[in-house]
Amino acid sequence: MIKPPAYVLGIQPYVPGKPLEELERELGITNSIKLASNENPVGPSPKALEAIRASFSDINRYPDGAGYYLKKVLAEKLSTGEIDRAGSHAEVTEDELILGNGSNELLDIAAKTYMQDGDEAVMAVPSFVVYSMAVQGVGGKSLQVPLKNYTHDLSAMADAITPRTKIIFIANPNNPTGTINRKAEFESMMERVPDHILVVLDEAYYEYVTAADYADSMKYLHTEKNVLILRTFSKIYGLAGLRIGYGMAKKEILDDMNRLREPFNTNTIAQRAALAALDDREHISHSRSVNEAGKKYLYEGLDSLGIRYVPTEANFLYMPVQNARDVYDGLLKKGVIIRPMGPQAIRVTIGLPEENRRFIEAFRAVIGPQ
Repeated sequence: MIKPPAYVLGIQPYVPGKPLEELERELGITNSIKLASNENPVGPSPKALEAIRASFSDINRYPDGAGYYLKKVLAEKLSTGEIDRAGSHAEVTEDELILGNGSNELLDIAAKTYMQDGDEAVMAVPSFVVYSMAVQGVGGKSLQVPLKNYTHDLSAMADAITPRTKIIFIANPNNPTGTINRKAEFESMMERVPDHILVVLDEAYYEYVTAADYADSMKYLHTEKNVLILRTFSKIYGLAGLRIGYGMAKKEILDDMNRLREPFNTNTIAQRAALAALDDREHISHSRSVNEAGKKYLYEGLDSLGIRYVPTEANFLYMPVQNARDVYDGLLKKGVIIRPMGPQAIRVTIGLPEENRRFIEAFRAVIGPQ
């Protein structure tokens, strides 16, 4: 029997949730709501839907392998600051952009490009599970640094660097806690990072951030530092089902990564939908407003229940609880699907007003008097 390397056998596969319809069938319930995967409850832009429908007749052709039109528009909008939540922007050229089948694929390509058996990557814990999976998939070692006050401890992460460190992964905002790293602490860490290390900044929830002192990753795009900034169309743009994201880095870094990027890795429909979504600023603004209103409602509801939560800069809330699995099961029976995060925490996506109301009511019933 053929066997993979031991480091592959040691990877714990990502466990996706069951389809909503299947859960309802198993539990004998209807009208469930899914608040587990940090999707945009508003849905995609009408302009994106129109672009999707217009693309159907072309799917017998291979997609644009270079993503020419999407990268052209991204470069323009990034350079002018139109796609900006951090208070500054940088000139970005098309050869400083790479498209991915979601930003997940770009995480994987970065690990394959710059790591080999025995190399190390520094990351926070808990954070996005794909970082450690990507590292282990190339035989690397993950140096996991515990969060401090539910936030990346950037000083401790810099302390963890060794001669074998090749990549530092930073989720900003962090998934699952929704916290951010701010300018001063980020700049202090970057001063300590050797120039041979790649700093991967996962900014999947970038467009939801409202804090004025959010760390400015693009400041380092054209410096001697090596940064790969990742963003996605899966969150505020509402295109999670099409799997498309993008990365920004120096041309030399992307030349390396493109050696391992699969041809035609992003499909025609995804590229055209993303292009249209970029043009719909009204949809983005509305999605952000819905999230802010939902956040305020959930804060007030959880405060009234005496439940602790971590203030968020993303579109989800992280709550330390006792017996997270029991809470998850209790909510599931009431048709509210959230995500347990280990034995003592849950994560809930901020939904539409009615979904948020249902969560608070179900949560109150599940946890009982406090």
